[in-house]
Amino acid sequence: MNARQDGPIPLDAEFDCASGEVLALVGPSGSGKSTLLRTIAGLYRPEHGHVLVNNEIWFDSQKKINLAPQQRSSGFVFQHYALFPHMSAMANIAAAMGHRAPAERNRRAHELLALVNLSGLGQRRPAELSGGQQQRVAVARALARDPAALLLDEPFSAVDRATRQKLYVELAELRRQLLMPMILVTHDLNEAAMLADRMCILRRGKTLQIGSPAEVMTRPKTPEVARLVDIKNIFEGRVLGHDHDRKLTSIDWHGQTLETKYSPDFLLAAPVSWALPMEYVILHRPAPSEPLPHGEQQNFVSGRIVEYVELGPNVSVGIALDGSNSDDRSPLLQMNVPTHVAHHHQLGLRVTIQVSLLADGIHLMPWEPLRR
Repeated sequence: MNARQDGPIPLDAEFDCASGEVLALVGPSGSGKSTLLRTIAGLYRPEHGHVLVNNEIWFDSQKKINLAPQQRSSGFVFQHYALFPHMSAMANIAAAMGHRAPAERNRRAHELLALVNLSGLGQRRPAELSGGQQQRVAVARALARDPAALLLDEPFSAVDRATRQKLYVELAELRRQLLMPMILVTHDLNEAAMLADRMCILRRGKTLQIGSPAEVMTRPKTPEVARLVDIKNIFEGRVLGHDHDRKLTSIDWHGQTLETKYSPDFLLAAPVSWALPMEYVILHRPAPSEPLPHGEQQNFVSGRIVEYVELGPNVSVGIALDGSNSDDRSPLLQMNVPTHVAHHHQLGLRVTIQVSLLADGIHLMPWEPLRR
């Protein structure tokens, strides 16, 4: 599908989702995630674009085709479920079966209740069900339409953390039985990484990058995407050289030479932006003593801790590099350290430490001025 318009909701998005695949639409509030889901369902009509599902045109602005929502075989799970409060779970599910003969509806409703692990609860009304059970009824009702695509709009946001974890497992099991595209709207990166085969990163209605969770979260195309997937370490550097034999590229960073993943497309002496997920920052104190496993390149840097915040099992640490001063406006190097490790090494504010930046984790991107 694609959707484009200048306003009132700006859109410049395009993506696809294969049968049996889960695609997560991820982005901050106002990025157009729910609007795009509603566009597929026929609840919103953009100025330009098209929606094609199983070779059937649901919407095409040029051909002036725009099927009504009831003509589109989509199953929609709303954020707050939108169940009929006066109806039982069975009746809520059966209400979506207008395309089936009345004699079939009761049998099919029982099948769907079993599919979502609610056998025996069909006569309860929504108020008599927990949040997780209501979510399961909403999924069963969406599937009652025998949809060609399942659309999930923040389906886990209204339940507590423990229930959410159970529902993640159930959805993962359910998707193996459903050979249809599933599009999940979420603002939770961890949720998207757990459940989705691919992620589509959106901002202000525009598609910025699509790829597997691992690809998007460790190899963002731009610094903007890196920020949206919550990479804390985003810096500027300059390309020094490419070593074809060792498959490494070297960059200058504040007078230090860093070895990075081989990226020969970047021109020599050109400025670059680069990102480093925190799991690729390894602590050494007071000095590195043991080599890393064979094949991993180390870039040793030292500095002083200027931010130290204990957050339960982990400590968030901000490091100012040696040679920087209070007027240096470059971002701090950020890392997480298990709390027991931080205590063992007596880490704290103004403590000098040495860390290594693994070359395999340093990802080069086209240069953009850093946001201050």
